Amino acid sequence: MASTASRSTLKLSGGTDLSFLTAGAAHKPAVVLIHGFPSSANTFRDVIGTLSEVAFVVAPDLPGYGGSDVLSSTTFDNLASAVTELLGFLQVRERFVYLHDFGAPVGFRIAMDQPELVRGLIVQNANAHHTGFGPQWQDTIAYWSQPNPDNEASATGHLTLEGIRDQYIAGVPEELARTISPTVWEEDWRVMSRPGRLAAQRALIKDYASYVAKFEQISGYLRERQPPALMVWGRHDAFFDLAETLSFMQDLPRMEAHILDGGHFLLETHAHAAAKLMRDFIEAFCR
Repeated sequence: MASTASRSTLKLSGGTDLSFLTAGAAHKPAVVLIHGFPSSANTFRDVIGTLSEVAFVVAPDLPGYGGSDVLSSTTFDNLASAVTELLGFLQVRERFVYLHDFGAPVGFRIAMDQPELVRGLIVQNANAHHTGFGPQWQDTIAYWSQPNPDNEASATGHLTLEGIRDQYIAGVPEELARTISPTVWEEDWRVMSRPGRLAAQRALIKDYASYVAKFEQISGYLRERQPPALMVWGRHDAFFDLAETLSFMQDLPRMEAHILDGGHFLLETHAHAAAKLMRDFIEAFCR
């Protein structure tokens, strides 16, 4: 279904602009779609219409991405505070939270700050356990342990047009990769090349270590609260190991899990299938 979203801008309390999409009826429970690196709310363009049939869709461009300004201090906690301010502005109460990639630290912070408002979690190639780290994380983990210039250069070497492209097609079977338009990563790189954006990305790569330090706390939240959860996971993800799916299911034994034949950016190739699963999940827990 075509997106029926409208775009707006909120002036945050710190003075920066946050761009966001909304769709659907505001009286319904919200689904908060939080994108990952290196994209924007545009990643949800092919699912917003379907989801808006059953929920109030809120999809921000995280600060430093898409049409949103860079914050004066870029951390995942500050990104989460920006989204929380947006939800307050929109008077969002009950919500489903979509977790993907760099959006996971933001989404978990929002969910754990007000767990009583969470109707459910939607997990799409999001890491929250050490099992998700494959060999490709060695340079980044070394940087966290020893944040010297050489390790930083290795950990941030993917901040190039080629590296952004790989976020979409690395590990994806060739016939699937050919269906993903280069315009998506070209636009991501155009935005990321603007003043201050690459510095913000480097700050988040460093700050991801703070998120990893909270993995045990996150597992505790999942095990104790047992929020309803849906997993839609691209099995060809080159960045998060497939073993991560089992860790989520161990924390959430009633999770509905679907492993699809896509990559890290599953919605680029499987938006229709994912949208139907998400719509059905949301509808089931809105009754």
